[in-house]
Amino acid sequence: MSSNNLKGASLALVAMGIFATHDVVVKTLGSTFTAFQIVFFAALLSFPLVAVILLNDRREGHLRPVHTWWVLLRTACTVITGVTAFYAFSVLPLAQTYAILFASPLLITILAIPILGETVRLRRWAAVVFGLVGVMIVLRPGQADLGLGHLAAMTAAICGALAGVIVRKIGSEERAVVLLIYPMMANFLAMGAILPFVYVPMQITDFGLMGVIAVFGLTASFLSILAYRAGEAVIVAPMQYSQILWATGYGWYLFNERVDVPTIIGAGVIIASGLYIVFREGSLDVSENTPVLRTRGRSETVTTPRSSLLQRSLNLKGRPHR
Repeated sequence: MSSNNLKGASLALVAMGIFATHDVVVKTLGSTFTAFQIVFFAALLSFPLVAVILLNDRREGHLRPVHTWWVLLRTACTVITGVTAFYAFSVLPLAQTYAILFASPLLITILAIPILGETVRLRRWAAVVFGLVGVMIVLRPGQADLGLGHLAAMTAAICGALAGVIVRKIGSEERAVVLLIYPMMANFLAMGAILPFVYVPMQITDFGLMGVIAVFGLTASFLSILAYRAGEAVIVAPMQYSQILWATGYGWYLFNERVDVPTIIGAGVIIASGLYIVFREGSLDVSENTPVLRTRGRSETVTTPRSSLLQRSLNLKGRPHR
């Protein structure tokens, strides 16, 4: 491995560790507050930080979308992803939540066919089917009690994948500031409308933890940018799966969670299929759009904006994907 790829992989590992810590704070707050309240205050505290980034985009233009319906659909998907992911982290074991969310690259591969016109041949289809079998192993329908948390995690994976593919479709024609600010404002307005019905009084320490979520999410996103600038995407992207190790450790140490055998097996199957898709997309003449590689790991939420959009807003150049 070259020194640049080693640096990129190392930065990505640090970013994933911070993301996992971010999710631990979400889970901690989720024992007292609803996902709606957490997302609202996370959006509120993230806005000043993101506003500074958006002010850096001095290119002439307006905030009207070029592709209005695609932008609105992506905005709705991002809002849903944030609420459902935060809820899943609150009620499910961390490792199980990650295992389900790791289905996102499989879903991106499927959604890229109708939306991007991507051609998926037999080997990648086999990987997708193999990975979805892994999801079924984790969920164990008929053998384990499935609740709203499992549904929320799957919804987050689906909506996060759809939002990522939409960015891939319209991102070259839409201003990054448009794609960043619409989901943030939608989160703030939608959660603000729901907040009076679910509000629980907060202590100063709770506000502090909300701020930690905002800072950690943006910090990890910036480290992801630096990782992709330093190394090749095919090397950096697989580092997202290191979150399962953080989740297992945090879950055991902080929440007395034990990872059962089906979750371990299912997560292994999902990760193996995701890695195959990543490396397959990185091969020449296999994928025209490289949708999984260009989605860059984490699903977008109010506290974790899409790294590629932040990179564009900051006028930073990344390494080519191939």
